[in-house]
Amino acid sequence: MAGDPTEPTAPVPIVETDPTAQIPLRASGIETLERGAPFDRRPIIAIENLWKTYHPGDLAVHALRGVTFRVNEGEFVAFMGPSGSGKSTLMHIMGCLDNPTSGTYLLDGQDVSGMSEFQLARIRNRRIGFVFQGYHLLPRLTACRNVELPLVYAGVAPEQRRERALAELAKVGLAERVQHRPTELSGGQQQRVAIARALVTNPAVVLADEPTGNLDSKAAVEILDLLTSLHRAGRTVVLITHDADVAAVAERVVEVRDGQIESDSAAA
Repeated sequence: MAGDPTEPTAPVPIVETDPTAQIPLRASGIETLERGAPFDRRPIIAIENLWKTYHPGDLAVHALRGVTFRVNEGEFVAFMGPSGSGKSTLMHIMGCLDNPTSGTYLLDGQDVSGMSEFQLARIRNRRIGFVFQGYHLLPRLTACRNVELPLVYAGVAPEQRRERALAELAKVGLAERVQHRPTELSGGQQQRVAIARALVTNPAVVLADEPTGNLDSKAAVEILDLLTSLHRAGRTVVLITHDADVAAVAERVVEVRDGQIESDSAAA
């Protein structure tokens, strides 16, 4: 549904009077590194004393309990935990798909803790590149058109949209598949299209939620290798997983249990 705050690729009308209307598309971190500029590991995600409480009936269920952490620019961090640990709730908040009950969340230096659904939709479009287990590609559109979608919603001109989409598809090894529809692609290729779509706006962070969950072992390794190469090129990557083997590809592993951070390899 258009404007649905739970759909990261939902179209959002461009309203110039909105306070977030002037958010620019970010310059690519990859380009910055290629020019040899100093790499400043500033915080991209800064979360402090974050709580999320649900109220089913008369109960109070604390999905997150005073969580505090930072993800710095250029880090590859895996958040790992079993079902019910709170990692999915944390992913929804980091992805601006939900608001915390209390606490502070700064994304790329901007406080998004109490933003409206409209504002969060704009932040998702400009600052976060999503990669989901189920790909979330539109079946009637070609790979190129699927990658263009975030730029359509951001109001980018058609020629520039196509140029940028083709460039990102080439980077993920799909230069020969740009006119193929999702049903004409393998699962691994569909996930590559999703990664190209996630990168096309040069987001502050790539948020990958169980990105290998629907893939066979060979395709899963290829996708994890691709995420690793993005990290090595300077991208900030956050991976959500229940699988210790998947989490092991990250440079830092944060274990979540019972709504709290149980361990963080950065502190080891």
